[in-house]
Amino acid sequence: MHIASQEQQTKGKNSYTFEEFLQKREKLDWYRDDPFLQKAVQCYTGNDFDYVHQAMLSFSPKASSIWNRLAERVARPEVRPYMLHYDGFNNRVDRIVRPMEVHQLEKEVFGEGLFSSKMPSWESFVKRMLIHQLGEAGVACPLTCTIGLIALIEQYPDEMHPELQNILQHTKDGLDGDFAIGAQFMSEMQGGSDLPANVVEAVPDGENYRLYGNKFFCSVAHSDYSVVTAKISGTDKVSTFIVPSWLPGDKEKEKRNGYQINRIKWKMGTAELPTGEIQYSGALAYPVGPAGKGVAVAVGIVLTLSRLEIGIACAGFMLRAAREASLYSDFRTVFGKKVKDYPLSARTIKRIEEAAERTTAGAFKVYDLFLKLDQPLNPGIPLDQPLEHRKQLFNLRELILLQKICATNEGAEVLRDAISIFGGHGVMEEFSSLPRIFRDVVVNEQWEGPRNLILTQIYRDLQRVADWYPPADFVAGVLKGTSTEVIDSFSRQLTDLLQKPVCGEVSKESLEAAEEWDTFCDSFFKVYQTVAVMEIRQ
Repeated sequence: MHIASQEQQTKGKNSYTFEEFLQKREKLDWYRDDPFLQKAVQCYTGNDFDYVHQAMLSFSPKASSIWNRLAERVARPEVRPYMLHYDGFNNRVDRIVRPMEVHQLEKEVFGEGLFSSKMPSWESFVKRMLIHQLGEAGVACPLTCTIGLIALIEQYPDEMHPELQNILQHTKDGLDGDFAIGAQFMSEMQGGSDLPANVVEAVPDGENYRLYGNKFFCSVAHSDYSVVTAKISGTDKVSTFIVPSWLPGDKEKEKRNGYQINRIKWKMGTAELPTGEIQYSGALAYPVGPAGKGVAVAVGIVLTLSRLEIGIACAGFMLRAAREASLYSDFRTVFGKKVKDYPLSARTIKRIEEAAERTTAGAFKVYDLFLKLDQPLNPGIPLDQPLEHRKQLFNLRELILLQKICATNEGAEVLRDAISIFGGHGVMEEFSSLPRIFRDVVVNEQWEGPRNLILTQIYRDLQRVADWYPPADFVAGVLKGTSTEVIDSFSRQLTDLLQKPVCGEVSKESLEAAEEWDTFCDSFFKVYQTVAVMEIRQ
């Protein structure tokens, strides 16, 4: 009684507490408590549903609780990664110092063997969608980059370089329980997405190469291996290489493979992820893929997979935003009514939930097409393939691009709306994960090609294939399942837009055309997502 009295005096007359909300939030299971996600899994896994469902019921509590708590700890500004360039004996080590929690999270997440040949594709997909609900957390981008590195080596097996098979084993299935991390270092100071502008030089050294020059934006700087683009001496075409961060026996000595990390960048989002500037001074590099085809290889395989993963990540971001905003709106009382009982707030919650479902459904549908196609990753659309297969490969290529720009753009809107449901508490970093995830989605919007670059690429792609894949056929193929009226409307719009100066010189006409094109792409992809929702709910 005396203790209760003291507590009441400390609080005064205000005994308000967030405990009810916090307890409910902490008990949430991100898979078990998401009926739409389960319905999507059931729709796409077919006869494998029971297996995947049980695997997710076992996996989800780790992501929802243990990993979530670790993600919150590693996001604190005082534990951001930093560089230790020299050890106590004046040896250059370029050690990236990260908190112990991120090492634990990284070991457990990669230890799942998400890319192993033993794990079914849909199981890996759904697990990754849950992992992305953590935000970056120091593991999301490394997972994404590792997928691309694995796919590149698998696409171009090379008996002349047995080291590549060891790298593949290390990243895909692990070596003695240790799973390696991949990265992709392509951007240079003079051109981020403009890979043909690369000037890093690859000097022949027997069957291998030595790299010289600077890469200016290198995420996952702590990786074990990286995909690097460079120009072979005496050529003006970009090639691709796999570069180990340490040569055998050197990791323990902290002796890097012929390169230095100049600094760690300070970013607005994905702050837990070390993004560095790297100076190559003779790094040993293994060639992968055809020489001089590095741009097509990098874009067609590595960046395509990264863009695909960004769409999956946005679905995860939105599912979490919808879940937590809805939970808080049912808890918080303002002016005598719960937040959810105000029509304007209810409208916002509904908009968030609908966007989350559309984005999730669209991610499943795009990934389903990816799994069904034979050799979906290509440096270009192979003209020797049957026409229908070429069309499906082209559909996949454009859908991944559309998903990347539309899901990141809407993701930022959804996160901002979800933050608004929390009022002033929404911007408090210790109160909610949403501000952190908002910044992450903004960074994702810029990674692997910003919006205007990808809009331009889609437009030029459609013009380039128009002789064998007319615009109306493309619209009908992608939007199959919606009404004839909608298909006809989009077909007319696309046919008309492809005749306008969207990529011409800046003028009143071209600015209007550019605005129309931006709006068209957004509306077009939302119809595709809506069809995906209908297919899941039927």
